[in-house]
Amino acid sequence: MPVVTQVLRSEWTKIRSVRSTVWTLGLAVVITVALGGLISALVKNDYDNLSAHDKLTFDPTFVSFAGTGLGQLAMIVFGVLVVSNEYSTGMIRASLAAVPQRGTFLFSKVAIATLLALAVSMVTSFAAFFTGQAMLGDLKATLDDPGVLRAVLGGGLYMTLITVFAMGVATMLRSPLLSLAILMPFFFLVSNILGNVSATEKIGDYLPDQAGQKIMQVVTAGDDAPYGPWGGFTIMALWVVAVLAAGYLLLRKRDA
Repeated sequence: MPVVTQVLRSEWTKIRSVRSTVWTLGLAVVITVALGGLISALVKNDYDNLSAHDKLTFDPTFVSFAGTGLGQLAMIVFGVLVVSNEYSTGMIRASLAAVPQRGTFLFSKVAIATLLALAVSMVTSFAAFFTGQAMLGDLKATLDDPGVLRAVLGGGLYMTLITVFAMGVATMLRSPLLSLAILMPFFFLVSNILGNVSATEKIGDYLPDQAGQKIMQVVTAGDDAPYGPWGGFTIMALWVVAVLAAGYLLLRKRDA
């Protein structure tokens, strides 16, 4: 059996055998769908009180993804745990002894976790969309509307890339606590602050989450970002590639 196939199977077994990683994926689904549905219902009830400008820029598809901001934190935890669990338990020494080709080791771990995150994220994105549109009633959008299917697929891709980004950071830092101590405040606080303050708004446009979320938007009226949905997604993908490359270089140079 080829080495890569054996390593892929090994990584799949590791993920399945750790309950915390499975629970975080389930939590991501529940939070994203439930919060998106709740906020969609609240928006429906308050729609008549919106200003003319807010009604013009109303995006029913993006509203249904309102839970993504919180749900992505569970995906970040999943990405961190997939990598750093082996460091915290000391199992990384045995893993690297069994697979001395560190590129193969990292590729296999990232590949299995990415495929799993993609499957869960796509289910989550479609579930959040249909739940949110049901709550919006006559304000709802449908998959046949221009740009909607792209946005829903983009929601799944966005959460997948967030997971891979977290894996790259965890590969660099090795510590689960340190990785989460940096990633959680960055995505939950720092990025939002930079993106909503006029002096730093241009910087915020190029942060991975701010840029990546553009792919989930259908209505872009009033959005002055210097790129479109796929441009924002490309920026996020470049961030992910850069972080993974840095993680791989550090993995090659240092001891377990």
